[in-house]
Amino acid sequence: MRSGFLTSFFIGSGQRLRRFFLASGTVCTVLLPTVAFAQNRPEDQVEHDQDSLGNSAPFMNQFGPGVTTKGLHLPRASQEQDEPLDTSDTLLGTMGGVRTWLYRYGITLDMEDVEELWGNTSGGTPSLADVRSGTGTGPSYNAMTAPTLTVDLKKLIGLKGGILTISALQTRGRSITQDHLGTFNPISGYEADRSTRLFELWYRQLLFNDTLGIKIGQQNLESEFMLTNYGGLFLNSNFGWPMAPSVNLYSGGPSWPLSSPALRLRYRPHNAVTILAAVADDNPPGNRYNAFSIQHGGNTSDPANQVTHDGSGTRFNTGTGALLIGEIHYTLNRQPEDLSDVTKDPGLPGIYKLGGFYDTAKFPDYRYNTHDQLMGKGGGTPRWDRGNWMVYAVIDQMVWRPSYKSDRSLGLFFRATGNRGDRNLVSFAADAGMNFKAPFSGRPNDTVGIGWGLGRSSSGWRRYNRTAKTRVPGNENHLEITYQAEVRPWLVVQPDFQQMWNPMGGRPDPRYPSSSRRIGNETIFGLHTSITF
Repeated sequence: MRSGFLTSFFIGSGQRLRRFFLASGTVCTVLLPTVAFAQNRPEDQVEHDQDSLGNSAPFMNQFGPGVTTKGLHLPRASQEQDEPLDTSDTLLGTMGGVRTWLYRYGITLDMEDVEELWGNTSGGTPSLADVRSGTGTGPSYNAMTAPTLTVDLKKLIGLKGGILTISALQTRGRSITQDHLGTFNPISGYEADRSTRLFELWYRQLLFNDTLGIKIGQQNLESEFMLTNYGGLFLNSNFGWPMAPSVNLYSGGPSWPLSSPALRLRYRPHNAVTILAAVADDNPPGNRYNAFSIQHGGNTSDPANQVTHDGSGTRFNTGTGALLIGEIHYTLNRQPEDLSDVTKDPGLPGIYKLGGFYDTAKFPDYRYNTHDQLMGKGGGTPRWDRGNWMVYAVIDQMVWRPSYKSDRSLGLFFRATGNRGDRNLVSFAADAGMNFKAPFSGRPNDTVGIGWGLGRSSSGWRRYNRTAKTRVPGNENHLEITYQAEVRPWLVVQPDFQQMWNPMGGRPDPRYPSSSRRIGNETIFGLHTSITF
């Protein structure tokens, strides 16, 4: 009875909403040009970019839960002809028919579980809290479970292009980066403080033959901005949400495992061109300060804690400023949806992106205090400077494959970011690498990759240390070699090796306060597994 009542209610509401959007679409199409598109074109940007690169992209991109193109199903609006639910890449299948029944009403339930084990065999340092007892080395375990519920409103109430998504996170374990490494950015993008929290809650509507997409609600901007699809193979978080925004913005900005209230617009006038723009709260947990000592971390006992003021993910902070971000994409040689019927080589695909952001909040100045005296000499409270910006460029380009129908290919990626140095810890960062897809016969979804990156300490941070007559920081470099293996369609296993040089640009080792000895270079081994239930 309750099920029948809810179905009747939603269907009745859907008819009214459908009439409203049809009327709105009739008016708005006069204002925007009508563009012809191929059928079944992807609505979501990650899916669009993945399809643009054909079968050369990694089997699973480490963009965080909810946006892995194989691990968790992307929320997709229904096609013109209903397709059966495919559960071949899930461990639990149809869950005894529950998933199939829900799918008839447009409801999809997914869950991903990630388990990681890490250890550094050389270098490193204990955290500041454990400096007396820590050794700087040893194993570390971290894990994450993420359920996601997606509602396709076309199937539920007849509203074409409408998607409602809610997801949660349960994170556990300890961060090896915080406990043992002392680097700019975590060596795993899945490291997070222990919590059970709301992750995302948003509604997305497609308009004008899918040319325009509007998404509003609690969002993780890491899932759409600054992405490199080939770089998504790697586990080091620098290859996901880049180093500069991660260490410069409040609590790293709206990036995993944090989300913020945001409005995102996606305009695609042509399959080769995409424009993305968003405005979001810049400070997800509401911390007043960044997580570094010069900026008086929000939690003195655990200055790197992401959830000090918001452990549940339901505090929608608007007290510091707004983050405005935009990107333009150009796709070269976008691959056809089905290569089996293609008779001519479509060329080697590539994606080129330019973007930037501006944060309206105030940021502590590394050079001067509130009395306009040098911070490194006189100490005191940092002067607050209004606004912060960054520009960036991203390239994904396939450079070789034996034939256009082959699973084997070689792809390169490059990304660089730049920003001002007086109010940021890192002023320049770059990462690059290559992926070799299907390295062995019979393993079409395996990928081996090698990636490198660096982060340059900002001029303000260097000047502060120079004035204070302490070690002047320089560049941090990282190297990662990884192999992603599809053991089953629902199970990915990924052994990983990383080498870190000059952690945090040469941060002093807290175990030796009377000397200028820096944290030693680090050799790190890890094992990552991901299961889709």
